[in-house]
Amino acid sequence: MKYPRLDIDCIKIHHNAQFLITQLSLKNISVTPVTKVFLGHPIIARYLLDAGATMLADSRIENFQKMTEAGISVSKILIRTPMLSQISSVLKHCDLSFNTEVQVVQRLSDIARQQNINHDIIILVELGDLREGIMPNRVIDFVRDIISLPNITIKGIGANLACRYGIAPDHQNMNVLSDLADEIEATFGISLEIISGGNSASIHWALNHTARTRINNLRIGEAIFLGCEPLEHENIKGLHTDAVSLTAEVIESNIKPTLPWGIRGFNAFGEKESLQDRGLVSQAILALGRQDVCVSGLKAPKGLRIVSSTSDHLILETSGRPLFVGETVTFSLDYTALLSSMSSRYIYKYFKAL
Repeated sequence: MKYPRLDIDCIKIHHNAQFLITQLSLKNISVTPVTKVFLGHPIIARYLLDAGATMLADSRIENFQKMTEAGISVSKILIRTPMLSQISSVLKHCDLSFNTEVQVVQRLSDIARQQNINHDIIILVELGDLREGIMPNRVIDFVRDIISLPNITIKGIGANLACRYGIAPDHQNMNVLSDLADEIEATFGISLEIISGGNSASIHWALNHTARTRINNLRIGEAIFLGCEPLEHENIKGLHTDAVSLTAEVIESNIKPTLPWGIRGFNAFGEKESLQDRGLVSQAILALGRQDVCVSGLKAPKGLRIVSSTSDHLILETSGRPLFVGETVTFSLDYTALLSSMSSRYIYKYFKAL
């Protein structure tokens, strides 16, 4: 077996996706799984489709291209505003894209008209998290500027929350989105098919709201793959939280002091952490580092503590027996650790499938 290694349980991911699709359908909300954390891997995509997904979302054209080349035929939604330099690729690999800039929609229209194809868009609205989105009082003018563009269909509106500042979806901001959908339809005489109310952070709101809402879609990645919601990192009842784990191998095990000696400056990453003399400790070094994974997103098993890391080394202290060279340690991951480890060419990926 090769290390470091991500173990990815596709059966548990399938369960999580199917569970959320089923539960949210009871609230008349569809689920669009987001594949970006797995880099659009075709194995994951197929399990998501088998679980009942009818569309897939991603932020990278390259991931869609990978799925297309693997023969995966499904509606694909680009959830990052298209780059002007990428318009032709967007039209080739995506059926629908999220948009916030008039000039981008104009370019999509121009190239789509030249290619004699149609492209659907969802207009993103800013609801407080201050990432992407048109300010609510500018949305009607935005629609007015683009509604007559040829080869472009306004499929719906949506919003993104919780990513930059952790702003939570609630009755108030979801009402803004619902009211805007009503206003757009009344003003322009069109029907909006998709009102997308956010990501995994919107699940609790979606399952528990009782008032009228137009929200009928969520884009979900983290909850499907890790079984938790992003706002408070709470586990979601009914979901597996251990579908993915990261295992690394011990390359040194020693008893060492907790205080370094010699003239001290900044470390290789410009850091100078405060230290306390705790005497001698049992220290182990694993062949895993910051070049492989966002270390702060790892959770060590009971009895082990992550104390430091460099590019290629992860330093643990053990409260029980010392680890031995060649032994392996398995960590659970948060979203940042999963995203970085999946993106690392130095981490082997093992997909457990039926």
